[in-house]
Amino acid sequence: MYSDRYLGTDQHSLPLARELYEVMREYPILSPHGHVDPALLLENKPFANPVELLITPDHYITRMLISQGVTYEELSIPHADGSRAVRDPREVWRILAANWRAFRSTPSRVWMQEILATLFDIDEIITPERADHFYDRIDERLHDSEFLPQALFRRFGIEVLATTDGTSDSLENHTALAALDLGGRVIPTFRPDDVSDPERSQWSDSIEALVASSQQDCDTFAGFLEALRIRRKVFKTHGATATDHGVVSAQTLNLSSVEKEKLFAQLLKGEITAANAATFRAVMLLEHARMAADDGLVMQLHPGSCRNYSKEIADRYGRDRGFDIPLPTNYVRELQPLLDEVGFNPNFRMVLFTLDETAYSRELAPLAGAYPSLRLGPPWWFHDSLNGMERWRDSVIETAGFYNTVGFIDDTRAFCSIPVRHDVARRFDAGYLAREVARHRITKIEALELAGDIAYNLSKSYFHL
Repeated sequence: MYSDRYLGTDQHSLPLARELYEVMREYPILSPHGHVDPALLLENKPFANPVELLITPDHYITRMLISQGVTYEELSIPHADGSRAVRDPREVWRILAANWRAFRSTPSRVWMQEILATLFDIDEIITPERADHFYDRIDERLHDSEFLPQALFRRFGIEVLATTDGTSDSLENHTALAALDLGGRVIPTFRPDDVSDPERSQWSDSIEALVASSQQDCDTFAGFLEALRIRRKVFKTHGATATDHGVVSAQTLNLSSVEKEKLFAQLLKGEITAANAATFRAVMLLEHARMAADDGLVMQLHPGSCRNYSKEIADRYGRDRGFDIPLPTNYVRELQPLLDEVGFNPNFRMVLFTLDETAYSRELAPLAGAYPSLRLGPPWWFHDSLNGMERWRDSVIETAGFYNTVGFIDDTRAFCSIPVRHDVARRFDAGYLAREVARHRITKIEALELAGDIAYNLSKSYFHL
């Protein structure tokens, strides 16, 4: 592994990039938005094999393999009902090795090779000829107590890890984790998508679960909102500092109480159409913002993904299996009702993410560069890459500045990729800051201050960590 990887190729800027990276690498990891299952840490079981560790939970990896003609059955991906095709994990690993060339120049290639080098001392490229050697080397390490999830958590230097939890989750795993000495905290994040979107197949079941978990009737819209407030309070008592909202559109809508009650009653009766479902989602984004202004939970908004695009894959293997496609998005008119309501409320904070890069300089940077309540989240999902990071910074910094952004967010289910994703981002940012100094846009002293802020302080402050 080249020691100066991802720091840039400008030999004039490289010495400063190295210096900045040395500053950034010393900070612990803050992960205010992630998707690791808290049960993995609580149960602290050995990882079954290299496939269960590195392939099965990583939809970036499986997505690319599927594009090359590999099937989910060949990869032994679990079905929606929990069953799965039985495959020798060694054969699945060989499939990865046989198709590794498809990952060239992708972030998945970078992350996987970083994991192999930093965790397993495998400092070579995956090849079909060496597939069994890699498998055996990794498998041997997984039987060592230092590779149990809790030991890795400490080794990774994680100060805070936020998980993503459903509206009515009992949070019992978080209660148990809080009693352990992990060297850092594991906190929940409130994600109410299951009750905010009537077009979800189990929306009515989710409403019933909300009634049970909150002990609050939801036969009226007012009661529904009170139930959500109750659950938000429970999440806060378990350490939550943020909410997460995965929506197709950033549309918000301010209706009268009478209109909202009428709409909610229609939906409860099963009178759900594309039009009234979209209206309800827009209404709910504004309601969630109002609640955020009341209780201080940081609102994270992730619009623009056509999720579970393949009905066949979603029906057979469940949600979030890699078939998600970016959509064009807009924010200026869509968020205006929300910003008119809480945009200047000193207790309201919202982080905006997008999969639509065309919105960076056109809408998002100007909004965050004006409203004190808004910050820009880093490149997300398809754009969480070295090229994506550069396009994002070039598009937003001149308008929004560094201090209207938050630090890096790994947004991953793949536990072992957390430290390498943060390291790659820190390397890139060290190179970017060094280049800004070389272009005389900032001084070296300012770059050194920014290094600490980008690596740690921006997330620490904005997410109340």
